[in-house]
Amino acid sequence: MRRVPGHTVFPSVDVLDAELDALAAAHPDLARVRTVGTSRLGDPLRVLPVGDGPADAVVIGGPHPNEPVGFHTVTALATLLCQDDALRESLGFRWHILACADPDGARLNEGWYGSPGDRRAYAEHFYRPDLADQVEWTFPLSVGEYRFDRPLPETSALMRLMDEVKPSFVCSLHNGEYQGAFFYLNRDDTTLAHKLTELPGMEGLPLHHGEPELPGSRPIAPAVYLTPSGAQVGAAFGAGASSADYAARFGALHLVTEVPLWASKRVADQTETTTPYRQILAAATAARRDLIDTLETALNAVADDLTVHSPFRRSTEATLQTFRTLTEEIEPAETPSGPERPATVAEEFDHRQAVHLFRLRLLGTFLRMLDAEISAGNPTPAIRAQRNLLTERFDRWLAEAETDPPGQPVEIRKPVAVQLAAILLAATHAT
Repeated sequence: MRRVPGHTVFPSVDVLDAELDALAAAHPDLARVRTVGTSRLGDPLRVLPVGDGPADAVVIGGPHPNEPVGFHTVTALATLLCQDDALRESLGFRWHILACADPDGARLNEGWYGSPGDRRAYAEHFYRPDLADQVEWTFPLSVGEYRFDRPLPETSALMRLMDEVKPSFVCSLHNGEYQGAFFYLNRDDTTLAHKLTELPGMEGLPLHHGEPELPGSRPIAPAVYLTPSGAQVGAAFGAGASSADYAARFGALHLVTEVPLWASKRVADQTETTTPYRQILAAATAARRDLIDTLETALNAVADDLTVHSPFRRSTEATLQTFRTLTEEIEPAETPSGPERPATVAEEFDHRQAVHLFRLRLLGTFLRMLDAEISAGNPTPAIRAQRNLLTERFDRWLAEAETDPPGQPVEIRKPVAVQLAAILLAATHAT
């Protein structure tokens, strides 16, 4: 972890490609870049194989394009494996490192990659596809009468790679925003889980003790959860299975790492507050419903004028539906029953920050959708009117978020070091 270099920005797709090429050129006997597929817009999906051990490992960088911490992690891992013969040989893997699983989406986030920690830049240049357009959640799925068989080209490339190498270990590199660090494992391995919980603290990062990212996630250890199946998630939201489901075909250990961009000790504080937990849930639900109503009203106002089938439009329309499903179907299951209990500091912080997060992310993408229309020469009165109204709302919501910050921006090398250590640690448990 100490060997991870410092960084001040996240790399663009082109810079990341150049870093892989330079590494392969410096170590031609150990690493070579290969193309395993092509993105929807024609970018090559580039994998760096390293080493020649008896087992195979697949590492996936950037499965969600708004989560670029893994871009530095894959280069740190590849560099370490090339430079440290003893480590590489002791792990016993042929490593297949996919540096960026969604280059098209990553390019739509590059506007904030150079300004980590700037909340306005993050929201104004944010892009995240809905589940059914995500590389991570478009693997084939069949459960009961539900079928999903529309893998994206990027997902199909990952499937071919795993079919080819039959991995023993797969790691998907994710990051959150304000949440503490947490992990998903597809095995109920308490020994590995407890070792993973120790890693964030080595870099001064808190563990996540707020609500689990996916309601109902079963903890194995503090901030380590058993990976939910595609049958639980994909079928509920019209998407597919995850890389963990596909890795299970080969009996592979699958690890998901989640690390923060901002850090606050409050996310790990389990001290009881004076606020009832039920009240925290009710306030968060009301705020989410207000967000949905605001954006659906705006979408209805411009629906007849939209002409550009931009990724921002697809994300806005689909994510609103997903968000409504999450609010109406999953949140009622979370409503506590039995005696009233106080919320913890972590729960109160988590729910409040989630409101800021979703407001800025969804509204930022909506504004990018309207800007795409205006840039294409379609500034109708309705589009201009909603652009002005929502810009005022965005500025107000941003001001509210900035008076309630999610913590300090994290020094980039810290979450990178945690991801790197988690990969190496899990690799020792994979075979």
